[in-house]
Amino acid sequence: MRYLALATDFDGTMASDGRVEAETVNALMRLRASGRRLVMVTGRELPDLNAIFPHVDAFDVVIGENGGLMHIPSAGTTTCLAPPPPPALVHELRVRGVPVSVGEVVVATWEAHLADVCAAVRHLGLEHEVDVISNKGAVMLLPAGANKGTGVARAAAALSVGLDAFVGIGDAQNDYSLLRACGVGVAVANAISSLQRQADIVTRGARGEGVVEIVDRLLSDDLAGVTPRPRDDRGVVAHEAEARGDRS
Repeated sequence: MRYLALATDFDGTMASDGRVEAETVNALMRLRASGRRLVMVTGRELPDLNAIFPHVDAFDVVIGENGGLMHIPSAGTTTCLAPPPPPALVHELRVRGVPVSVGEVVVATWEAHLADVCAAVRHLGLEHEVDVISNKGAVMLLPAGANKGTGVARAAAALSVGLDAFVGIGDAQNDYSLLRACGVGVAVANAISSLQRQADIVTRGARGEGVVEIVDRLLSDDLAGVTPRPRDDRGVVAHEAEARGDRS
């Protein structure tokens, strides 16, 4: 096998409105039965993910909080991959009336509050310490440099699988770095246009159907005929569009 692991986003890729169809779960289980490894890479916090998705333990590794932490379901361990949110930032956002969800690493809110978020970051002089990432109506604040690409790199190291042997699949702005980190980058049919332009493969099916499509191709011919684009910043640097919140 050339490709030994699949790293998939959750919302908008595996899931639609937080729901994953049984066909998608079954396809992922077939892939794992082939000896390949499964990694989920999501912006969600783990308690939220566990509450809506009962098959977390089907994955070898879960990268949560947009690259902020790594969870190993079989071992029941969770490791933070970046520092916790600055308390002063959380306080400043709340003072400004911004509703926030505070994880182990990520601070999340909605895009309607983006101006207040950016103002708070500037007010505290955190421009070089915090990345502000827009993602389909949501806004995430993370320690500078932490993203899905760095997260999947840590998962690859934990699994002793090279990033060249990873297939990454996503749909939105925060998946740029995931696709760039992996040997092959896949955008599902419903992905934003800028992610589709970056991808090595764009599926015919949307969301879970696209995931099933890629699983079937991996099992049938290991993506024979696909020539990935060169990536010289694999797993380290996010695509420039992620930083600017490209919403094309």
